[in-house]
Amino acid sequence: MIKSELIRRIADRNPHLYQRDVENIVKAILDEITAALARGDRVELRGFGAFSVKKRDARLGRNPRTGAHVPVGEKHVPFFKTGKEMRERLNVGAHV
Repeated sequence: MIKSELIRRIADRNPHLYQRDVENIVKAILDEITAALARGDRVELRGFGAFSVKKRDARLGRNPRTGAHVPVGEKHVPFFKTGKEMRERLNVGAHV
C-alpha cells in the first residue's frame, strides 16, 4: 500500500471527512514522526510499533561491479520494531 491508497481507504471509511483533510492529517503524522526521528527521539505507537534511529559506523565496503574497496561513511538509518499486538495479529493461526 502506498500513501495515496492509505489516504483513500481512511477517507472511504470516514465519509464525514474530506479526502484533503485526511491527506493533511496523514501528512502531519508522518512529518511529526520524521521530525522526532531527526531530533534523535523514539516514537512509540502502542500496539503498532516503535520507530527509532540506529547509527551505522563507518566501514570499508566493496563496489559490487569492480570489487574495489570503497570507504562508506557513518550514517543514521530509521528502524521500526513491530509491537506485540501487531505481531500477534500477523501470526494468528501460525504454527510454531
